[in-house]
Amino acid sequence: MIRNFDSSYVGTVDLKNLGYAGTPINDRWHTPEELRGALYKAERYAETMDGLGFDTFWMAEHHFQPEGTECIPNVLMMGLHLAGRTKNLRIGCGFNVTPMWHPLRLAEDYAMADVLSRGRIRFGVARGYHTREVETFGAPLIDQNANRELFEEQCEVIFKAFNEEKFSHKGKHYTIPAEVEYRGYQLKTLTLVPRPLTTPVECWQPIQSGTPRAMDFMAKYNMGGLIGGGSAEGGAVDKHMDEFQAAYARRGIALGRGEKLALGYQFYIAESREAAINAARQYYEENMKMFGELRLVRNLSEAQIQAMRSPALAGGIPLPSIEEAVNAGGFLAGTAADIIAALKAVERRYPGLDRVVCSQPLGTPLDVAMEQLNRLAKEVKPAFV
Repeated sequence: MIRNFDSSYVGTVDLKNLGYAGTPINDRWHTPEELRGALYKAERYAETMDGLGFDTFWMAEHHFQPEGTECIPNVLMMGLHLAGRTKNLRIGCGFNVTPMWHPLRLAEDYAMADVLSRGRIRFGVARGYHTREVETFGAPLIDQNANRELFEEQCEVIFKAFNEEKFSHKGKHYTIPAEVEYRGYQLKTLTLVPRPLTTPVECWQPIQSGTPRAMDFMAKYNMGGLIGGGSAEGGAVDKHMDEFQAAYARRGIALGRGEKLALGYQFYIAESREAAINAARQYYEENMKMFGELRLVRNLSEAQIQAMRSPALAGGIPLPSIEEAVNAGGFLAGTAADIIAALKAVERRYPGLDRVVCSQPLGTPLDVAMEQLNRLAKEVKPAFV
């Protein structure tokens, strides 16, 4: 049963001239003041959500985006700051892009944030999807096999550091501790200081391709998974739900369908379905322009990707529409009653599910996002708690 309502924000300036016919992502450029403003918007999100009784505010780690689309480079630092400005809201790392970190630095930083926030920071890891940032930090992404191999070893190190009072590791990428003499003895183990306040550490990971290897890896470390709204398009959610459940079953753990998972949706509430779709159209299209070519939207052709890059081409080829997204279930649009009905149907389909992440598409102005969060909290959430 759905009991937890979350939302997310990736750190976006208030974009202008939106939609397929609007300014191409690669042509956007923002001043330092505008880019800093994206961080201040996170404060408004968190304070508003805290007052409205949301459970978790998820943010994403990204780098080097003068286009103004994803502007929070350190979600642990931001999360600790927001924990000091809120009372009950949990702050989710959605997600720390692990290949851009040394795993022990990430483990230390999370442990410190966990201690100082009194347990209000949710840990999350991901492999990354921007070549500009991951490869620039010296980690592989174009080579997906190398990226996954590195990521899996990093997670092994991180969870050893969390779970073992003294630990060591020797793998392809890391030898921990360094094989050196220290204060008159040969160094053999390390201890994470501080260790997390909340143990075992709850960890979340996004589910995108949902391969058996990925699902088995998540089950190995008892991770929860976030299935994004884009995955709902094309019927991928059922497949991910069943494969996740099966991976845990292979480890002897019986989960209900949807248990330990969260479903992510974009949403817009208005006085009718048509009004909601029309109001959200430009934001949906801007979101697609940003994420369409980054392995986060299924089944796009090269011609469609090119059309998303160029307004001159956008009218000459069919592009994903918000109507299709609404019909597929990935975008919730309509009256509050419409959205309640859609989420009640989700409850029936996935009885183990207890968490949804309802967010605004990239590019939605702050005042619109705040109005929509208020409506969700006051008109939809009471039907589920």
